Amino acid sequence: MPRLTNADLARRVAALEAENAALRNRLDENATEPLPEIVAAEPKHERGWAWTLLAVVLIVIGAILAPVAVVASWAKVQLTDTDTFVATYAPLAKDPGVQQYVTDQAVKAIQEHVDIPQLTSQVIDGITGLGTGPVATRALDALKAPLAQGIVSLIQSTVGRFVSSDAFAQVWQDALRASHTQLVATMQGDPKAAIAIGSDGSVGVQLGPIIDRVKQLLEDQGITFAAQIPSIDRTITVAQNSSIPTLQVFYNLAIAAGAWLPWVSIGLLALGVIVARRRSLALIGAACALGVAMIVVVAGISIGQIVFIASASPALVPAGVARTLYTTISTAMKDTGVAVLVLAIVVAIVAWYAGPFTVPRRLRGFFGSGVTWVRESAERHGITTGRAGQWIYAQRVLLRSAVAVIAAVVVLFVRPLTPALIIWTLVIAAVVIAILELVQRPVITLPEDTDDDTPVMTVS
Repeated sequence: MPRLTNADLARRVAALEAENAALRNRLDENATEPLPEIVAAEPKHERGWAWTLLAVVLIVIGAILAPVAVVASWAKVQLTDTDTFVATYAPLAKDPGVQQYVTDQAVKAIQEHVDIPQLTSQVIDGITGLGTGPVATRALDALKAPLAQGIVSLIQSTVGRFVSSDAFAQVWQDALRASHTQLVATMQGDPKAAIAIGSDGSVGVQLGPIIDRVKQLLEDQGITFAAQIPSIDRTITVAQNSSIPTLQVFYNLAIAAGAWLPWVSIGLLALGVIVARRRSLALIGAACALGVAMIVVVAGISIGQIVFIASASPALVPAGVARTLYTTISTAMKDTGVAVLVLAIVVAIVAWYAGPFTVPRRLRGFFGSGVTWVRESAERHGITTGRAGQWIYAQRVLLRSAVAVIAAVVVLFVRPLTPALIIWTLVIAAVVIAILELVQRPVITLPEDTDDDTPVMTVS
């Protein structure tokens, strides 16, 4: 076969593209006219309406499962990771409202188990029993109440300083890290957990470790009576919400389903697209349904915050502390919902652009013409990719599929899933595809047994 020069090649490629454009325009103008010769030559077996119904059912079920899958994935990925767990709940030790409440309840528990006025009275009576004079005895008796109050104030300040110190925050953080299983124990209502949840929805904090530490601090300051403070097993309630037991059940279900439910949802959506009669429309519909499901998730979390704060007892925890607690729990789940919403929008846009619709087809043609013009201009100046470009053109379908698979793997398996990750994956994939389109080099040859000047494109 005779080889064409670069100039002839460029001229014939331009002629082919012009002819293809003219044919596409004619097809668009006569889209309603029957093509009996094509139908007769290549009969097509159209799928019935049952396939469309099946596709719709699969996509709807997949979209309905998507919100549950997001929560399950959040519970599986976020809450079962030690570093994430510590980073999420450690800041609660710095909340002023929580610190003040823990301080007050710790002092109250100490006073209930240690009769400080009686102890001070016994000490002063022991002193006066040694033979102090009447004046000294009256003076010492008058000091009983102030001395008892001073000791209470000392305990109060000692507890307060400890709870607000970095040492308490470090103790809290170390306990979270060393006992990550406390999360499961908490959600299952284990009485040995650092944070306990009652059947009535009350959320409590164990005072025992705090009081033991305060006892040690008082003894270090020379307060000998602190040795009489016993080990106290008490849980104080810091919040109460009747929906928390339901959340416990939902949490346990989410942990159990976290490993497989997201894949079930994705599989149903993908299967719905595969069995559809018009897969391009089905893919767009599946992406839109997933996007609507994520909007419901994000809206539900926002509404849940309002309900949670309104239902929390002001006597137990201020509204600001309740808001902090809810935000701490729900932020990761909300971020995941937003990321999946962005993913759904990206998939819908890509499916529309790749579909057989008039506008995206013209956009693809415009992009292809621009790439061809750049390639031809480069070849006229002696810049060509040579045989490497020919190989890329021959393997163009495989290379494009590889880019799509790699992008899908990044989105499906890289965690945490964020809008930035999705957008950058799309941008990088688009840039790679554009580069492949630019560097590929189609080869045009003329058949030896034809007198026609019409070029035939083949891949060498």
